[in-house]
Amino acid sequence: MRVTGRVGSKAAKVALLLGLLIGVVTVTGDGAAGAAGAPRTTGTTGIYAPLDQPGPPLSVPAPLLAASLQCAGPLAGVGHDPVLLVPGTALDPQDNYSWNYERGLTALGLPWCALTLPDHGMDDVGSAGEYVVSAIRSMAAASGRQVDILGYSQGGMVPRWALRFWPDTRPLVRELVAIDPSNHGTLDASGLCRLRCPPSFWQQAAGSHFLQALNSGAETFAGIDYVVLYSRTDEVVFPNLSPAGSSALHTGAGAIENLAVQQRCPADPSEHLLMGTVDPVAYALATDALVHEDLPSLRAVPGSTCLRLLAPDVVPSQFPARFVTMMAGIGAAIAGAPEVASEPALPSYVYAH
Repeated sequence: MRVTGRVGSKAAKVALLLGLLIGVVTVTGDGAAGAAGAPRTTGTTGIYAPLDQPGPPLSVPAPLLAASLQCAGPLAGVGHDPVLLVPGTALDPQDNYSWNYERGLTALGLPWCALTLPDHGMDDVGSAGEYVVSAIRSMAAASGRQVDILGYSQGGMVPRWALRFWPDTRPLVRELVAIDPSNHGTLDASGLCRLRCPPSFWQQAAGSHFLQALNSGAETFAGIDYVVLYSRTDEVVFPNLSPAGSSALHTGAGAIENLAVQQRCPADPSEHLLMGTVDPVAYALATDALVHEDLPSLRAVPGSTCLRLLAPDVVPSQFPARFVTMMAGIGAAIAGAPEVASEPALPSYVYAH
């Protein structure tokens, strides 16, 4: 099915996005200015806040911030940096991580906490960034160590909002592992958001004001390892066909590794949802980075991984039911999300004046 023109009703949008998530719908439209792969600002922040401008006080009430973070156990005295799990748009940690990465991190002896974004990540991404700021600070204080972050889709992008506009979080983070992150948006949102859309859809459209602010000055910061794992067949964060695609990072002083799973396993068919949940190559690279506290290497992925259908900590007999439940949750989150007629205004703290 090919969709052109305006997507009017909420039911149509739910059907369209779910179709995109399982790879059966393509969208054609006008695109957006500043599409992924376009030249990116480096070295100067322009109208946006200087890179060292102190972040503002958090506007989200402290009880809400505290309640959003759930940890698997004590973080102190474990001997390893704790891992913060940040889910994707329209997902919560239960659907995104409980049946794959949470099981895997526990088996590897890595302490972890999972963050629930407000409104399933459907509302303003800047507000979601405050939840990440709070989580980083809380986990660093509780563990006495730096924090590693594993994020999927929006969950791989929104930690960068925290790092960009709250500089005090940068020394607290050692590594950001992002799977199919929407770092430079997606052209798909150009077809979805013609009249009304949830706020986070507007903000993740290629060329949005939100993404211009996020990527202003520098995409990465010194002392932090940035690991971007993406699929060339990603149909949601699009285009991602090359290292010039939406997910990849290129500027700033951080250590960067952009890896397509097809670089190791050329026939890997994983699209967006499979990448964030069960893809064995992404799983091997992500866990290698987290365990060894370094940038991953394709050499760390044995050739036998290319023959697997699922990550090793996913129970095959549970996979169909888990995947169906996740899809149902995504549909419910989209259907219940408030819609707005345009991209939300940026908060004042993103500007230089």
